Amino acid sequence: MPSNSDASSRLRRLFLAPSWLVLVSLMVAPLAIVLAYSLLTRSPYGSIGKPWSLDNYSRLADPLYLAIFLRSVWIAAAATLLCLLLGFPLALFISRSGERKNLYLTLVILPFWTSFLIRTYSWMFLLRDTGLINSILLRLGLIHQPLPLLYNYGAVLLGLVYGYLPFAVLPLYATLERLDPSLLEASADLGARPWQTLLRVTLPLAAPGFLAASVLIFIPCLGAYLTPDLLGGGKTVLIGNLINNQFTTARDWPFGSAASLVLMAIVLILLLLGLHRRGEALL
Repeated sequence: MPSNSDASSRLRRLFLAPSWLVLVSLMVAPLAIVLAYSLLTRSPYGSIGKPWSLDNYSRLADPLYLAIFLRSVWIAAAATLLCLLLGFPLALFISRSGERKNLYLTLVILPFWTSFLIRTYSWMFLLRDTGLINSILLRLGLIHQPLPLLYNYGAVLLGLVYGYLPFAVLPLYATLERLDPSLLEASADLGARPWQTLLRVTLPLAAPGFLAASVLIFIPCLGAYLTPDLLGGGKTVLIGNLINNQFTTARDWPFGSAASLVLMAIVLILLLLGLHRRGEALL
């Protein structure tokens, strides 16, 4: 006669079966298809088939593609750093705002109520040669010709920081909100100046928020293709644009699949390194 533990285990597996089915159908199976495509070969006429090979991965070692990968990492890291630098003071201000916390949090979340595509197009209208910024500067006589504010890496970085800044504010606010005020009072009682309390008490205790915000910002920035495509134009090619072009314009699905898997591997390694620094295990 089965024991209660065996019956409970079977019941647990029965309830988890739909979740596993969804996981396999929507994650494992598509990933297996992408892996299979990355090992196939594209013919000169655009068809995809055998032989199986690793040539698509070896192509990524080309200096051209390595430069795109490094550029993508640099842009994502810069955007993450700027979001943290801008988001921490704002999160600290909101955590100490008393009754107005909900109002300020609503203002932070408010951009999410508008399409990301529309917000990106808005920046294009602001930064173009005949946009609002250049028009005002020309009218004030501060410049004599429009500034090249659009279609460069500066515009891409601005768009990424604008788009993902709330992902820095919210985790940092959640961490700072739980900060025990008595620790700050004890630091002041021991003679620490405000900036010393900030560096030696507040920032170390906010480390989990910094780590969570870094992951939430860096990963989507690394694979971003919409913002670089619209604000960077053809002058800025990141790994997300490269993968998108392989699946659309170039019709080279095997190479696009290989680039996608390498990008996923980079993200996974960085995520594991971040968890390791916290002394946590992935499973």
